[in-house]
Amino acid sequence: MPAVESRVELLAHTPEALSLIFAAFRQCYHKGFVGDMWPKLLAGEVDKDKQAEFVCNVLESGHTSPIEHVSFTFAIEGVSRALTHQLVRHRIASYSQQSQRYVDGSNFDYILPPHIGRIPEARERFEKFLDEVGRAYRDLKAILEENGRRGPKANEDARFVLPQAAESKIVVSMNCRTLINFFEQRCCMRAQWEIRGLAMKMLALVREAVPVIFDAAGAKCERLGYCPEGEKFSCGRYPTRD
Repeated sequence: MPAVESRVELLAHTPEALSLIFAAFRQCYHKGFVGDMWPKLLAGEVDKDKQAEFVCNVLESGHTSPIEHVSFTFAIEGVSRALTHQLVRHRIASYSQQSQRYVDGSNFDYILPPHIGRIPEARERFEKFLDEVGRAYRDLKAILEENGRRGPKANEDARFVLPQAAESKIVVSMNCRTLINFFEQRCCMRAQWEIRGLAMKMLALVREAVPVIFDAAGAKCERLGYCPEGEKFSCGRYPTRD
């Protein structure tokens, strides 16, 4: 049962993302039908830089709903169940998570919190506990199987001893607007360390894919220019609002 680190892969995103967002914004302000404009956008008749400039100007006005038409799908591994419990609270999204019912947890990988990992006696106690959990899981599964509860039915009961440190894998899809909100909340220094690290990896991927939307994305203080959390919770990176 080794300790593992998170890995994020961008599986797919809406094709022609910039042009699609441009078309959606244009339909809001344009008398004509953007369905007629779409072939011209695909043919490159409207310069990409001009599209990006138009999108940026509208976004700065606070009009953001058209960016919901573009979505991203990520494959994520090496994260804890503690993280995924936080992740699924972002409700405007789609999730497909590895099942602890159908996937045997006898030799589960785990996430090691860095602060525990840096203290030898803490790490030793942490890993000793996880070894005991693994043995308990295997013992319970064997006992259940001996008593006729086999396969997923044994897993679904034995999994009750698995800790939040147990590694999980998940596929996540979010649209641009949801992602921006996710980054505002989870790139903040107040966010839990593991999900903040995941958010930063996801942000790097989407910035590369559609920079016009995500170059300014991140913790909400970066957009506001001040910390909205107040002096008690501020990390000190930005001044607090009076």
